[in-house]
Amino acid sequence: MEKYIKEIEDSLSIVLAKFKEEIKGIRSNRPSAELLENIRVNCYDSQMPINQIGTLSVGGMREIIISVWDKTIIPAVMSAIQEANIGLSLRNDGMNIIASLPTLSEERRQEFMKLVKRISEDFKIQIRNKREEAIKGLKSAEEEGSLSEDIVFRGKEAIQKVVDKYNAEIEKSLEAKIKELGD
Repeated sequence: MEKYIKEIEDSLSIVLAKFKEEIKGIRSNRPSAELLENIRVNCYDSQMPINQIGTLSVGGMREIIISVWDKTIIPAVMSAIQEANIGLSLRNDGMNIIASLPTLSEERRQEFMKLVKRISEDFKIQIRNKREEAIKGLKSAEEEGSLSEDIVFRGKEAIQKVVDKYNAEIEKSLEAKIKELGD
């Protein structure tokens, strides 16, 4: 039984990490380096994430400063950010790229809130599917005779507690992101 609980714990921690990573990239009214770090830039004959070709920092109330190590790729970086279509206005001061974050309109804020809620529902579905897989594993072990009915019942309860814990974590992250979008 412990094996099944450990397996679901491991797989749900991966699901939670992916969820947090995905909602991190959804823009809010606050600038965040995570908004840009996974944008891929075509340079040096390959596609590279921005965070591997320079540093990202937050400057001021609504600015993200990108300091690339090789100044010759500034146009490629600017082009990649514009192609990502995340609504940033860009300027180049010769040394850095400054990405300004305009304030979100109420309509756009509502769109982002709906998007975050939809993403959280998708991840909750993944959690339910993982729970079903774990319960099927318990039931098949019971049918094989390696686990008793009582142990399977306790295992289902333990799995449900793990699932509830991860659903609560997703809910907590969702609420934090919605609050961030509302600010």
